[in-house]
Amino acid sequence: MKIAITATGKDMSDSVDKRFGRARYFIVVDTDTNAWTVHDNIRNLNSTQGAGIQAAETAGRLGAEAVITGNIGPKAFRILNAAGIRICLCGEASVADAIRMFKAGELKEAVDANVEGHWA
Repeated sequence: MKIAITATGKDMSDSVDKRFGRARYFIVVDTDTNAWTVHDNIRNLNSTQGAGIQAAETAGRLGAEAVITGNIGPKAFRILNAAGIRICLCGEASVADAIRMFKAGELKEAVDANVEGHWA
């Protein structure tokens, strides 16, 4: 399974970014092989609007079947949900710890947005 994790940096030791649409990076991990790639989100990071929508579309294009993030807004939630992409919320943790928690079933799956749109 491919999961996209919002990240503050380019390494597994970096923190999960609390923002989805305006996350600095997405780290995409194949949980079957543990292979991972880093994708910058600079276009959405500096966007005046629509960052969550664009980030959700990016996650889909990257082949994510699930995303891990700190928070998710209503528009991004709707797009990911409609695409069948699971959304898991994670508090303070490194990307590596978030993956471990995901595999262990310890992350809360979002049933709705947990922040308003344009949350910074």
